[in-house]
Amino acid sequence: MKNSKVTSADVAELAGVSQSAVSRVFTPGASVSIKTTTKVKEAALSLGYRPNSIARAMVSGKSRMIGVVVAYLENQFYPEALERLSNCLQEKGYHVLIFMAGKDRQSIDNVIEEILDYQVDGIIAASVSMSSGLSERCRNAGVPMVLFNRAQDEPNMSAITSDNIEGGKKIAKFLISSGHKKISYIAGWEGASTQRDREAGFISILNDAGLSLHSRKVGNFVLEESREATRSMFLNNPPEAVFVANDHMAFAVMDTLRYELGLKIPDDVSVVGYDDVPAASWPSYLLTTVQQPVNIMVRETVEILIEKIENPEARPQKIKVDGPLILRKSTKINKGN
Repeated sequence: MKNSKVTSADVAELAGVSQSAVSRVFTPGASVSIKTTTKVKEAALSLGYRPNSIARAMVSGKSRMIGVVVAYLENQFYPEALERLSNCLQEKGYHVLIFMAGKDRQSIDNVIEEILDYQVDGIIAASVSMSSGLSERCRNAGVPMVLFNRAQDEPNMSAITSDNIEGGKKIAKFLISSGHKKISYIAGWEGASTQRDREAGFISILNDAGLSLHSRKVGNFVLEESREATRSMFLNNPPEAVFVANDHMAFAVMDTLRYELGLKIPDDVSVVGYDDVPAASWPSYLLTTVQQPVNIMVRETVEILIEKIENPEARPQKIKVDGPLILRKSTKINKGN
């Protein structure tokens, strides 16, 4: 029997089950016994049968596909998060389409318009924000969206982030309690909610302690710009400690301090990052950083998106997940800390 002519009815006849049972076996999340599943899959393998996902989508109105849009993958946080998002969605019976976009709104809007053409059931926007007009376009198309590691003020948009304000506060409290007075900050891309909130929390605690930023530079979440920000910051009257808006930039900062400027970490300057990506624990960095609880963030993102797919009337949610400050050897640590 040729593969192109094998149907679910053929599989049902060979397996000795109903055609609806065959359909349930190949429908993610459907209820079917192990015995029936085994018989159907053995029959399908024998006949060379593969279910037609496109045809099923046309009948059900569901593609079982999720579009994931991300702006950049240089930061180790995002490849790890994407892998976990993909695995979690696949466990729920969904397939993932990944799209790359630039940081600017127009690029992001263009990509999301393209994603809608694929008839996806939902969209996850990782590390990007979008215009209110396109957000409305997605709602009108019946395609729910969840922001991952970004937040927007728009009330109808669900968003999952770490608690960036609280994370910034933890870093400031730690550096102050460790005796640092001249404390500086290297900012990320200033259009990002993560950057804005981390800095806001950080500065609020400095101000409460009667301190202000010793200096501030912008690294834009880009390695070379982070290196240049470091060179400029440490040219005259250098700080005793510097908080860098994410680990990706912090690695460039540390390398520049040590290998270009000849400074010792933490003897000459303490460095703190944000994310706790795998390289933060490598012996060459041992970076003190706030950990983004990626497992929890991924789980919440997927649960909210699927709930919205299954129940379009579900209310949008904005969730902030608290993450711990991980102390390593890139900072001076008082015995009391």
